[in-house]
Amino acid sequence: MGRRRAPELYRAPFPLYALQVDPSTGLLIAAGGGGAAKTGIKNGVHFLQLERINGRLSASLLHSHDTETRATMNLALAGDILAAGQDAHCQLLRFQAHQQKGNKAEKAGSKEQGPRQRKGAAPAEKKCGGGAETQHEGLELRVENLQAVQTDFSSDPLQKVVCFNHDNTLLATGGTDGYVRVWKVPSLEKVLEFKAHEGEIEDLALGPDGKLVTVGRDLKASVWQKNQLVTQLHWQENGPTFSSTPYRYQACSESGTFLGLGTVTGSVAIYIAFSLQGVFLCGSCSCYVSGLLL
Repeated sequence: MGRRRAPELYRAPFPLYALQVDPSTGLLIAAGGGGAAKTGIKNGVHFLQLERINGRLSASLLHSHDTETRATMNLALAGDILAAGQDAHCQLLRFQAHQQKGNKAEKAGSKEQGPRQRKGAAPAEKKCGGGAETQHEGLELRVENLQAVQTDFSSDPLQKVVCFNHDNTLLATGGTDGYVRVWKVPSLEKVLEFKAHEGEIEDLALGPDGKLVTVGRDLKASVWQKNQLVTQLHWQENGPTFSSTPYRYQACSESGTFLGLGTVTGSVAIYIAFSLQGVFLCGSCSCYVSGLLL
């Protein structure tokens, strides 16, 4: 018997590059697009409502936020603020979801309801101040653009990663020029800038003690206290027998307890971080694994 396929929750009308789940509202936030190329593929950030219907998980499109010619390649979430990496820039978005009150919701519920919004068909949207507001089965969602700033300055600039610190007062960005830049939230005033890697920054994480971890395409993983290097890992120098094996550091684990490893052969493994003792191994993926979340 063949492998059982997972149910499809939602299919976006554009390539998906970033996903976030808002724990306070249960919204699934999906982003991507076709970029500036005139291919007819849209660019946007979709807000999906997750719910169980007859015991099965379902996702319905609640709001579609148009990002014009800019595809969103990476996302970070801090409360009701999204940091979206779009080309060489970081765009801050604020979203607010709330139930309609009183007769307004009852009136909307009394009308004959059509099919649920799925597969890219957006609910009715109205402009509201500096953003847009969508109504959907008694739930209102308002999305507005806040500040935006250029975060990468290479010859082919691209922001590759963004993350918030633990109290959501700062965010850090990294891109193809190898520089880490730290910004205040929500003003996006720059507070720190330094060269972290020769070449692209693949991932970064801000710790609760103010330390910053970065990994890059220069085959290095580094720990920083502001712009001062604390320690650095070279696999070829510190590894046991892999001096001739191609490798690249890819992901910074926020938990610090477990380490997730995905390979080009499709296997996934989880190790205890300090001892590298294996606790899980699965080889069921049919293509290479490019990202993991613990």
